[in-house]
Amino acid sequence: MTSVGMLVPIEPGAGPAKVATALATMADAGIDHVVVGDHVSFFGGYGFDGLVHATAVSMLHPTLPVHTGVYLLALRHPVLVARQLSSLASFAPGRLVFGVGLGGEDRHEVESAGVDPRTRGRRMEECLTLLPQLLAGDAVTFHGEFFDLDDVRVLPPPPQPVPIVVGGRSDAAVRRAGRRADGWLGIWVSPERYERSVALFDEAGTDRVERRPLRHAMTVWCGIGSERDAARAAVATAMEALYQTPFERFERYVPYGPPEVVAEFLEAYRQKGCTTFNLLARPAPGQDLVEGVAAVRSALMRR
Repeated sequence: MTSVGMLVPIEPGAGPAKVATALATMADAGIDHVVVGDHVSFFGGYGFDGLVHATAVSMLHPTLPVHTGVYLLALRHPVLVARQLSSLASFAPGRLVFGVGLGGEDRHEVESAGVDPRTRGRRMEECLTLLPQLLAGDAVTFHGEFFDLDDVRVLPPPPQPVPIVVGGRSDAAVRRAGRRADGWLGIWVSPERYERSVALFDEAGTDRVERRPLRHAMTVWCGIGSERDAARAAVATAMEALYQTPFERFERYVPYGPPEVVAEFLEAYRQKGCTTFNLLARPAPGQDLVEGVAAVRSALMRR
């Protein structure tokens, strides 16, 4: 089944009443899940902790699942992350999909967290080795390049397993997902590249004995509006402000226009194995964001 989610359409700093109202509006419109990001100190200091955000959202709506997309796992200690996930799962069992990635658009952010950017991939490997064991409640002893654990347990384990999805564009990231995770999360890739990545994921995971249902996902920036130029301007302005990079570098991966146009773009990825879409949507002037995303979802489901 296809799942379409979106960011909460409010500005940071909004109070709980506004957030709760926005979440209720999303659920009533048929949005399948909430998307939260994660940054420590992004391009000058901006960010919001992904698991804090996921916890807050989970407490403000009783049923909406929350997907992190992506949590910068390599910047954290896996035992501490396991404790956070265990605590969150006790409040909202079965409602978190834990998307993780390396980040990397801002190397200074990585350095600010005390991590050498050159080691991020190896740190992620160790984190993804340890995290499933810790979440299972196992006693873990491990001596690696970055982490040393002696008989460490995190109890209680989540009442339902927390799916882990690994993001990243490189072949190394996709293979890492195939070995360690329940799915791959793509961004800035073509449908053809997406199909090749799913095949690579399967190839890398052939030695795994147990596998929960796969959750291949795609994060997609998009502009929604009846006029394509206005929709393009809305998403281009937001992306250039965040990434400090000209929109033209991203444009071929960013659909904009009426909901049917955005849905047609997404359908190409669904045909290649994507089951989950995390939409980072921006509305054209006069367009309601939740209504726009709901219209994209409806158009996609009709296909």
